[in-house]
Amino acid sequence: MADRKLPTKSSSDEVQEFLQKVALTPKRASSSGDPGRLLFAMDATASREPTWDRASSLQGAMFQETVALGGLEIQLCYYRGFGEFKATKWMTDSQALLRQMTGVFCLAGETQIAKVLRHAVQETKEKPVDALVFVGDCVEEDVDKLGHIAGELGILGVPVFVFQEGYDGMAEFAFKQIAALTNGAYCRFDSSSAQTLRELLQAVAVYAAGGRPALEDLAKSRGGAVLQIAHQVNRG
Repeated sequence: MADRKLPTKSSSDEVQEFLQKVALTPKRASSSGDPGRLLFAMDATASREPTWDRASSLQGAMFQETVALGGLEIQLCYYRGFGEFKATKWMTDSQALLRQMTGVFCLAGETQIAKVLRHAVQETKEKPVDALVFVGDCVEEDVDKLGHIAGELGILGVPVFVFQEGYDGMAEFAFKQIAALTNGAYCRFDSSSAQTLRELLQAVAVYAAGGRPALEDLAKSRGGAVLQIAHQVNRG
């Protein structure tokens, strides 16, 4: 299909806009000192198979910068095949999570993003979730229905940070709606921008663990894509 053609790379404007929105997202207050809680959801249908391993390995970056901030709890969830949806237990060990992810293989099937969003609502009602990260490449569901569930997450204060692989116009529209309704952010990536995706995942993880001040510190110390928001963070 023509609209599935990949761009050469994620534009610097898209990266900067994404990071600026992360920086301006209010962090849920925590009086218990518990680790940040991040849901990491992935599309594991057949179209994602060529890049699944690469995206899976990048999740380790989400832990690296959060230890000094009190740590990070991550739950992996994914969908694939004929209505299959799985969610792991909450984990603080990057190696344990990586083993879970590398044990998953892709299966042909339709998208189940509504299940991801409903799961995030349910988890948050049981114990607050600080952010939801979703990585996918297409949408085969009713956008209005997805928007309704996203609106629930927005009311609950759970931002969705959406990473779209490649380019699909309908998916881009739906993903941007989900991000907007939850006060989250959207960014596209492709096979040439793995390092950028790594830095963006780090930024979201640091936000989930320590909020805006921690993200500002990351921008100062790590540089790269995250450095692009240092001035916006300081002005906010």
